[in-house]
Amino acid sequence: MMTMKNRVQLIGNLGAAPEIKNLENGNKLARFAVATSDNYTNKKGEKVSETQWHNIVIWGKLAGIAEKFLEKGSQVVIDGKLTTRNYTDKEGVKKYFTEIVANEMLMIDKK
Repeated sequence: MMTMKNRVQLIGNLGAAPEIKNLENGNKLARFAVATSDNYTNKKGEKVSETQWHNIVIWGKLAGIAEKFLEKGSQVVIDGKLTTRNYTDKEGVKKYFTEIVANEMLMIDKK
């Protein structure tokens, strides 16, 4: 159970093709956003759909697979960990950015 302290698993669709960066050390980085949707009926009996966007980061060989096979609309399962980074913007305001660093990815498109 110790390895399950910070684990995220999502099934969703890419909002755009992955952004790929080839780093100087030869490593590869892929970034993309995945949309997940929840559907429910509210108190008025109306069907409601809520979409959430999740920032995904993939490194190494898995990033190469993402670069080669993923495109806008691709449906994927992502397994990884939640991370938060921060930076200070031009106005000196500290900003926080949450993303999922994937360690596994499964493509489930019908293609």
